Amino acid sequence: MSSLDIFNESNIYMPGGVNSPVRAYVGLETKPPVIKKGVGAHIFDEDGKEYVDFIGAWGPMILGHCDEDVVKAIKDTAENAIAFGAPTELELKLAKHICTTIDNVDMIRMVNSGTEATMSAIKLARGCTKRDKIIKFAGCYHGHFDGFLVEAGSGVLTANIPGSPGVPKGSIANTLIAQYNDIESVKELFEKYGDDIAAVIIEPIAGNMGVVPAHKKFLEDLREICTKYGTILIFDEVMTGFRVAYKGAQSLYGVKPDLSTFAKIMGGGLPSGAYGGRRDLMEQLAPMGPVYQAGTMSGNPLVMAAGYATLTKLHSNPHYYEYMDKIAGKLQKGAEEIAKEKGLPLVINRRVNMMTMFINEGGEVANFKQAKASDTKLYGRFFEHMLKGGMFMSPAQFEAMFIGVKHTEEDIEKFVDLMRKF
Repeated sequence: MSSLDIFNESNIYMPGGVNSPVRAYVGLETKPPVIKKGVGAHIFDEDGKEYVDFIGAWGPMILGHCDEDVVKAIKDTAENAIAFGAPTELELKLAKHICTTIDNVDMIRMVNSGTEATMSAIKLARGCTKRDKIIKFAGCYHGHFDGFLVEAGSGVLTANIPGSPGVPKGSIANTLIAQYNDIESVKELFEKYGDDIAAVIIEPIAGNMGVVPAHKKFLEDLREICTKYGTILIFDEVMTGFRVAYKGAQSLYGVKPDLSTFAKIMGGGLPSGAYGGRRDLMEQLAPMGPVYQAGTMSGNPLVMAAGYATLTKLHSNPHYYEYMDKIAGKLQKGAEEIAKEKGLPLVINRRVNMMTMFINEGGEVANFKQAKASDTKLYGRFFEHMLKGGMFMSPAQFEAMFIGVKHTEEDIEKFVDLMRKF
C-alpha cells in the first residue's frame, strides 16, 4: 500500500488516523508520510522516499535509528525474556547505572512513559509533604495527566485546545500556574499558598512550547524558594535527560532538584519512563513506604536492555555531545544567515542538540506568551517546503528539532540549501 492509502485507511480505525495528535498534520495541506524504516539519521516512507530525520521519534533516537548495539541488546534479550512482571537483573543494571552516573538520583523507580513518571513524581511529592497544591509553568507540557492540562504546550498548544475536555474542574483545582522565567510570578503564588504547595514541576529547558531554556538565575531562585517553604522541586527531564548533556539539563545549570523524571532516551527508543531523586523521598514509595504506585510492565526486560545499551554507550563517549553541539551550531548559523538575507523574522532557540526555529517578529522567545506570538501559518508553509525536499521535522511550530550522533555535515548542508530555496 502507498503511504497515502495507509494513512487514509487508518482514519477508519484510529482517531485522526494516528495514535498521537501531532502526527496527523492538522491544519496542513500535506498528509503525513507513513514511515517504514530508519537507518542512522535517515528514515524511509512506504513509497521509498528518503528523509533526513530531525525528529528522532521526538528525541529518543540520539544514537540514530537501529543503532547496532541497541538492536543487538534487544535481540539477545528477546530470545530469553519479553515480560515477567517479576524482578530481573536487567532492572538492577539500568537502575544502578543511572544512580551511579547521574547526580541527584539516589534511588529510581522504573515506569512506562513520561506521563507516568511525572504524575507519579507529583503523587510522591504530595504524599511526602501532606500538601495538595502544585505549581507548573505556562507552556510546559508534562504529559496528559489531568492535573497538568492547564496552559500546557505541545500538541495542546498546536491544536489550540484550551486545556482538554474530559478533565473535571476538580482535577485542576490544585494546579497553580506561574510564568516561565518570571520569578516574581512564583513568589506571588508562594506568598498566597506557600504552606499548601507540595511541589513545583518544571522543564529546565522547555521543549513543548518550542525550545525555551530557563534562565540560570531563575532556576537558582526557584531552588531557594522551594527550600524555604519545604516544597519539593521536580525537574522534568523527560526530554532533556541524557540529551543536552549526559547528566541532563540540571548539570548544565548546576541546580539540584529533589526529584527528576526521565523517559525517551533512557529506553533506547522503546516505551520507557522513570522518576528518582533523594533517598528519603523515594523510600516513601510502596513497598517501603505508604505512597502507592505500581505497573505491570514497569522494568520490562526489553526496555531495560535497550536503555542500558543506549546509556552506557552515551556515557562511554562524551565526545558525542561535543559533536552534536558542533553540527547543530552549524545548522543554526546557516539558517540565521539565510533569514537575514531574506528578511525572514527567525528566532532560533538552541541548547546543545535541541532547537526550535520560531518564525517570530518579537526577536526573543523566553516564555509562553512570546512563543504564542509566532507565525504558525508561515511556519506551516516552511515545514511543507522542507518535507517535500526530504527534511523530516516537526509539523508544529511549538516542538523541538533534535540533532543526533548520526547526523552529518552533509545532512546539515542539505537542510540549509533547501531552506535557502524557501
